[in-house]
Amino acid sequence: MSATPPATVEVQNVSVVYPSAENTVTALDRVSLDIREGEFISLIGPSGCGKTTLLRVIADLEQVSSGTVRVNGLSSRDARLARSYGYVFQAPALFPWRTVLANVRLPLEIHGVPPDKSRAIAMEQLERVGLTGFEGKYPWQLSGGMQQRVSIARALGFEPKLLMMDEPFGALDEITRDRLNEQLLRLWEREKRTVVFVTHSIPEAVFLSSRIVVMSPRPGRIVDVIESGLPVDRTLDIRDTPEFTAIAHRVRVALQEGHA
Repeated sequence: MSATPPATVEVQNVSVVYPSAENTVTALDRVSLDIREGEFISLIGPSGCGKTTLLRVIADLEQVSSGTVRVNGLSSRDARLARSYGYVFQAPALFPWRTVLANVRLPLEIHGVPPDKSRAIAMEQLERVGLTGFEGKYPWQLSGGMQQRVSIARALGFEPKLLMMDEPFGALDEITRDRLNEQLLRLWEREKRTVVFVTHSIPEAVFLSSRIVVMSPRPGRIVDVIESGLPVDRTLDIRDTPEFTAIAHRVRVALQEGHA
């Protein structure tokens, strides 16, 4: 019997409250969640439920009002300073005057990685996301899906154990989204990284995840945590199977119960 992998992320009783003279807003209310090494976790829930807030708390981009967060055994602040994670935002956030290669190299340059080494790392990451041959292009010469792959390559540059993604494919057309879902799943299967992924899409959450965390409308709470049970080497065809439909139904019911 194999041992349970250690926790990469430990969120304990975390609340995030935005005080205001007129209307105090509670974005997260006593949220607890352990994310094990090598898991692909999707956070799903209605708009404003605190999915992105929870992701930003883990990344130390948002401060907690109460509770604790630990990442790879460190405080979230120390994990950020140690560059223990990569973060992919909703929009690619690429500099239009820098080539694809220069955009991927930028964070490495900022942290003093020598030019030859930063170039080698960037080229390796571009190969991983299928963009070899595009390193000399500029962002405006790429499709939206390719720009987002550049963002993923940039986030992978430090070889992070943890990859956080804030609805990275939400603005893409369905065909491109499906293709990137498959590529991301193959990357996760190959690299064995821990991934925390925010989405509004039930099919996307079920297809990608080893566990799906369903959140309630604000104040954000965890309604259910659903184990996938689908094979790791799945393809898009699995969405037509009874097993996929059953998991998607359970997610839908949990979302409805969260509203109730």
